Amino acid sequence: MKKFVTIASALALMAAMGTAQADGKATYTQSCNACHGSGVAGAPKFGDAAAWKDRIAKGKETLYKHAIEGFKGKTGFMPPKGGWANLTDDQVKAAVDYIIAGSQ
Repeated sequence: MKKFVTIASALALMAAMGTAQADGKATYTQSCNACHGSGVAGAPKFGDAAAWKDRIAKGKETLYKHAIEGFKGKTGFMPPKGGWANLTDDQVKAAVDYIIAGSQ
């Protein structure tokens, strides 16, 4: 007997996988750490409270916008989604939340 996957069940599975993938630490580790772990191209390092203080003060919505759309600042350039176009906005936001929590 063959089993068929309905479109609805496939979409439900994809949604569940997307939620699981939106884990901020995992996204940071896989996609953001290359620059924010070492400060490449002026990226503020994870955990550097002084480097993040003024950025965090602008609010999460500004940080989300810059991370998703890209941003050119005084010390460097943030490409849209850190150059990882395959990331969802929710994954990027979760990574931003993770960075904020670890950098205050």
